[in-house]
Amino acid sequence: MSASVLSPSGPLASVSGLLQVASLLSLVLLLIKAAQLYLHRQWLLKALQQFPCPPSHWLFGHYKEFQKDEELLQLLKRVEKFPSACPRWLWGSKVQFLVYDPDYMKLILGRSDPKSHIPYKFLAPWIGYGLLLLNGQPWFQHRQMLTPAFHYDTLKPYVGLMADSVRVMLDKWQQLSGPNPRVEVFEYISLMTLDSIMKCAFSHQGSVQTDRSSQSYIQAIADLSNLFFSRVRNAFHQNNTIYSMTPEGRRNQQACQVAHEHTDQVIRQRKAHLQKEGELEKISKKRHLDFLDILLRARMENGDSLSDADLRAEVDTFMFEGHDTTASGISWILYALATHPEHQQRCREELQGLLGDGASLSWDHLDQMPYTTMCIKEALRLYPPVPGVGRELSKPVTFPDGRSLPKGFTVSLSIYGLHHNPKVWTNPEMFDPSRFAPGSARHSHAFLPFSGGSRNCIGKQFAMNEMKVAVALTLLRFELVPDLSQVPAPIARIVLKSKNGIHLHLRKLL
Repeated sequence: MSASVLSPSGPLASVSGLLQVASLLSLVLLLIKAAQLYLHRQWLLKALQQFPCPPSHWLFGHYKEFQKDEELLQLLKRVEKFPSACPRWLWGSKVQFLVYDPDYMKLILGRSDPKSHIPYKFLAPWIGYGLLLLNGQPWFQHRQMLTPAFHYDTLKPYVGLMADSVRVMLDKWQQLSGPNPRVEVFEYISLMTLDSIMKCAFSHQGSVQTDRSSQSYIQAIADLSNLFFSRVRNAFHQNNTIYSMTPEGRRNQQACQVAHEHTDQVIRQRKAHLQKEGELEKISKKRHLDFLDILLRARMENGDSLSDADLRAEVDTFMFEGHDTTASGISWILYALATHPEHQQRCREELQGLLGDGASLSWDHLDQMPYTTMCIKEALRLYPPVPGVGRELSKPVTFPDGRSLPKGFTVSLSIYGLHHNPKVWTNPEMFDPSRFAPGSARHSHAFLPFSGGSRNCIGKQFAMNEMKVAVALTLLRFELVPDLSQVPAPIARIVLKSKNGIHLHLRKLL
């Protein structure tokens, strides 16, 4: 063996020296990072000293609140104990500022703060940068472009399409065996709202309620929602590269692929139909434009204004938001009516007097069911389809009570907390439709099922119409009875779900 190899100054010594230097540099970088996190945490603690919260672990934060899906129960305890707002620590130097006071809500929603980078960025691989995730001028341009798709002239013809979709679902329920079949309603309603959105917004022919590929899309959406919720709360899954190598990250990629294949097929079929009919140049001359018409017209008038990625992002966004949030709303409304039979019967009598058997349900009827509308709103108060939204403070804020926060904070506007706040609503856990009786007074930002401010839900009228149609036709055909053996347990996901499903017994009316 040569002397150079054995010599301390040989190649092995050089490698050993490099390893020592690398180890030292890694240690120094680790110490610098730890110091940065420590200093950032101290800055956060100082900024939040005006806002008390439950005791938290310095590293694991309020992790116990996220165990066993008890987050909403813990939230209600915070709402009762800590006025207006309080911090919730996720881990180390990661904190959310929870807001559930109407004055605080009004102030934040009246500003132009962007959506919080985290967690919304984790939705980007799924729905892309459409109306939900865009900020600033791009968001404003897309909002302006899409607003005509939700004008009442456009929405009017949708009522009949919605009714057709609801009747298909009710027919399936009626064919179930047994005198009072037990049904997990969310699964059926989710298929129905997808069917409805496909017909209304994308001019789809046929019914997706019998299409297995649509069922795989809905399963993918459920998986993506659960994976998103899990990732937001896992400190080790924040980095995209690391997350992509985990089993959860791979499942997320697979579910995204299923969702994208569904929306890509919708776009391809619509464009092919328009070209076949020779309508591609005539879209702008049609009296009524559906959602996809608006998108395609924008692409043709200015080819650079809406790329293929922009087109799919808007379709992905509205496909998800237009069916999943509405399905959540309808499911919880039916559950609320099932557990309050006196209100259910009063709605039914109102609807029977207005509609008979419901065969002639039309746009004009939707504003002629005041008590049913009151019950729908009260159910949306108790069970808001979107439990919360996030903002990232682009500048400091001083709240009406004098407390303040510096810029950079992630603010979580808890709509669920707001709707259950005893300082805002008397006996907030009681189902009381009279809260929404004509002429009743309440704070302008006490009831926000569709958020508020300039970034409120663009499809709120579409959703309310569909909820009215679904509730009306369901109550005219069935009496709803709760399944006492399986009481729903609300859990916070992107939309409000039940941990154990929403099970009802259906009694066919004679």
